[in-house]
Amino acid sequence: MRGLLACATLARRAAASSAPARVRHLAGAAEAAEAELKRTALYDFHVAHGGKMVPFAGWSMPIQYRDSIMDSTVNCRANGSLFDVAHMCGLSLKGRGAIPFLESLVVADVAALRDGTGTLTVFTNEQGGAIDDSVIAKVTDHHIYLVVNAGCRDKDLAHIEAHMEAFNKKGGDVKWHIHDDRSLLALQGPLAAPTLQLLTKEDLSKMYFSDFKMIDINGYACFLTRTGYTGEDGFEISVPSENAVDLAEAILERSEGKVRLTGLGARDSLRLEAGLCLYGNDMEQHITPVEAGLSWAIGKRRRAEGGFLGADVILKQLQEGPKIRRVGMVTQGPPARSHSELVSGSGERIGEVTSGGFSPCLKKNIAMGYVKSGMHKAGTELKVVVRGKSYDAVVTKMPFVPTKYYKPS
Repeated sequence: MRGLLACATLARRAAASSAPARVRHLAGAAEAAEAELKRTALYDFHVAHGGKMVPFAGWSMPIQYRDSIMDSTVNCRANGSLFDVAHMCGLSLKGRGAIPFLESLVVADVAALRDGTGTLTVFTNEQGGAIDDSVIAKVTDHHIYLVVNAGCRDKDLAHIEAHMEAFNKKGGDVKWHIHDDRSLLALQGPLAAPTLQLLTKEDLSKMYFSDFKMIDINGYACFLTRTGYTGEDGFEISVPSENAVDLAEAILERSEGKVRLTGLGARDSLRLEAGLCLYGNDMEQHITPVEAGLSWAIGKRRRAEGGFLGADVILKQLQEGPKIRRVGMVTQGPPARSHSELVSGSGERIGEVTSGGFSPCLKKNIAMGYVKSGMHKAGTELKVVVRGKSYDAVVTKMPFVPTKYYKPS
């Protein structure tokens, strides 16, 4: 492995030294900009394996490798993918007040979770809007593990810390640990479980979607959650950063080349096909969980009691219905992109696209967006405006590609 990394470094240096002065100057400027980006523990590993590195949320991350984004997307659903998602922020909340504290900030019924299980939830603001979405796991009554988005890390941590200080001043008992010493890998696809089973003694067949365990994988102390962002069965693996490269290599080797390193480009195609929100596109601070189609994430007790930021707005929407709703669409013409306008057959503006693109698995254009309530039902015909021209679109149920989460039969 070290030889492969060294070769990649020497190749880059050789290319730079043989280039004209102006090109070397531009390359130097690009390297300086690159140097300002944070790097995960797998950065050199990505470069050595042909990763095309791009800026993302302040990090240098692979958008793709040697195969195309379309091929990577299809391979994930046919075999499997391994993603580096260490730019995301894992943290633990601990103490007697961990559950009531977190429930003051999110819509989930955390107390109702069994130990070793988790759920998707949403951090809300006073207006009921989404600060971020997060996967949380109840380890015990006094320990919650959660992961927040890379692009939201700073605001999320500031938000949590400010409320934690206020909570503790009132006699609460909660503290946190940010897991910056760990990396996060996502193993997704039909070969995820059989491949990972070769690296652990834990019986993964008894671990279902959203379950959480602290187990040894390849001899390393890992936090394992059966979850993902593709619609496929799979796992997110928190591993000590010094063991991240070795674990990635072991996973790829044990899959006999069928599980491939996969970048952010295919990850976005996969989550869109699965109808999953991307924060900053499909969810923002002015969008409530109800409007985003995430009412199912609001626990029954929370609907009755509230007790989270913006509860009055959200509970009213649950009773009366929201004015706008997130929908899926199949579109004609060029792929619709974020902010493409949506209009009715009579030309009335009724919403806009928040995510869109060509589906590698379905071989057609798909999109998500928000429309006025009443225009959200499956089969509703719309027009989408792309580059000043109108094209046909039809509201479609999501997910676009059926999910394959591993659940009890």
